[in-house]
Amino acid sequence: MIELEGVPELIDPVMVAAFEGWNDAGDAASTAVAHLDREWKGEVFAALDAEDYYDFQVNRPTVWLDGGTRKITWPTTRLSVVRVGGEKPRDLVLIRGIEPSMRWRSYCNEILGFAHELGVEMVVILGALLGDTPHTRPVPVSGVTSDADLARTMDLEETRYEGPTGIVGILQEACTHAGVPAVSLWAAVPHYVSQPPNPKATLALLNRLEDLLGLRIPLGELPEDARAWQLGVDQLAAEDSEVAEYVQTLEEARDTAELPEASGEAIAREFERYLRRRDIGGPGQAPGGHATESGDMPYLRDTSSDRTRPPKPQRPEKGRPKDADGGSPPEDPPSAGPDEDTPED
Repeated sequence: MIELEGVPELIDPVMVAAFEGWNDAGDAASTAVAHLDREWKGEVFAALDAEDYYDFQVNRPTVWLDGGTRKITWPTTRLSVVRVGGEKPRDLVLIRGIEPSMRWRSYCNEILGFAHELGVEMVVILGALLGDTPHTRPVPVSGVTSDADLARTMDLEETRYEGPTGIVGILQEACTHAGVPAVSLWAAVPHYVSQPPNPKATLALLNRLEDLLGLRIPLGELPEDARAWQLGVDQLAAEDSEVAEYVQTLEEARDTAELPEASGEAIAREFERYLRRRDIGGPGQAPGGHATESGDMPYLRDTSSDRTRPPKPQRPEKGRPKDADGGSPPEDPPSAGPDEDTPED
């Protein structure tokens, strides 16, 4: 029995989850949830018992010093809650952890227990995969669900994927069988530059989450970080003629595939999205630090570190996409057409 004595009554709660590991190319998904937790000052109210779900030879604990006292941090999954202000405040239950090593069904049941006790209305799971997508184009983000009614009402794709899956796919199916509406948002990360971080993919996931939930997310330095990341990859690709030629091939394939989307309906949809993200207030910033398309953008600084730019990307990797184990990408959701986001959004 799950008891949540320290958690207040929540307002229209939505659970947003991401897991480090196989379903987190470029750390894009876990970084997105960490961003939400940091910007809205989340308060951790529960953590799953690491002994139940993790192989410590795979995900090792870390030792650190706290004022001369040695402490241990165990790999686990933590739950926090944040309140999103505005005219219609609501709460988000954030789940951030490492993909478990064992007992996945019990793991999902425990998360669903929290969702039931907290009155969660919907579960949104963020993921990122490696794909044949150029870094110079908007990051494709696909919204998929196993619920046909949800796919129709929220303009999502009903998943048809068959094959190996990770904890994202397992949790989504567990939610569906438990009668909890569940959506997965997948960002495609260029396989030739898969090293984390990837702020451009993180930004695309957050923008898509904004559209899905009707929220304004304070983006802080993410738009600037995304532009700096792309410039860094541009420079590295320019130093290798084979990589530059390969990127050009991906660009041509992407642009050709998107030609049918250049319709009046698609343009109108993008214009509506732009209007939703504008703010009547000061130039270049929406409520909560949301960046708009104005030239002078104020950014909220991450006070937990002195970093003002993402680390310089490593040299792009040639070849086909691989996951951490050398296999194929973890998932293959349908490519995102009009639901793609850019750092300038």
